[in-house]
Amino acid sequence: MKILVPIKRVIDYNVKVRVKADQSDVDLTNTKMAINPFCEIAVEEAVRLKEKGVASEIVAVSIGDKSCQEQLRTALALGADRAIQIEAEGNLDALNIAKLLQKVVAEEQPQIVLMGKQAIDSDNNQTGQMLAALTGYAQGTFASEVVVDGEKVSVTREVDGGLQTLSLNLPAIITTDLRLNEPRYASLPNIMKAKRKPLDVKSAADLGIDLSPRTKLLKVTPPAQREAGIVVETVDELVEKLKNEAKVI
Repeated sequence: MKILVPIKRVIDYNVKVRVKADQSDVDLTNTKMAINPFCEIAVEEAVRLKEKGVASEIVAVSIGDKSCQEQLRTALALGADRAIQIEAEGNLDALNIAKLLQKVVAEEQPQIVLMGKQAIDSDNNQTGQMLAALTGYAQGTFASEVVVDGEKVSVTREVDGGLQTLSLNLPAIITTDLRLNEPRYASLPNIMKAKRKPLDVKSAADLGIDLSPRTKLLKVTPPAQREAGIVVETVDELVEKLKNEAKVI
């Protein structure tokens, strides 16, 4: 079984995001970058499936400029067998990313595409569902448990009312939630080995996909500063402020 794991390069979740002075975008100057946390969970789950003898090969893929090779090498250090970079410039729409991944899926023919449910920069939560629609594969989103049994995979997913378990025929697209697993740290020997693992670079232009943007970024603004709270003396005063000032009741 081959597992394809798409990953995205994002700002490290521990870093405070800065906005450019002209509010045109996020300022990435000297900013620490990392694998999107949900993508890292997907890599970990793929490695665990390989350790159980379920999967035989893990292929990591990322779309972006040369800098995303750093995150691909991290995925290789975590246990992926080889990596593919789709060379593309700029911030791509979710649909364009899904179309590029569709081409990779058609070429690699994985039984499972295991990917993060969303990226922490755009928070769109769209690419996995779009890829499933384009490929015609079964899909299980927000997975908190994945069990492969022959030609089927059982996906337990979190919904508003509790947990829902789906039985999917392979091949399938699975998007990961936070509670699926806790990613491991890459050991130094594995980091060194990752430098020798194959990393293929392909051009998005060669895949024949129109990457014209379908959305336009108008402005980026930082969140409003949190204001200090106030202390009230009585319940009646609290109710009055909630009703007339906060307007929540």
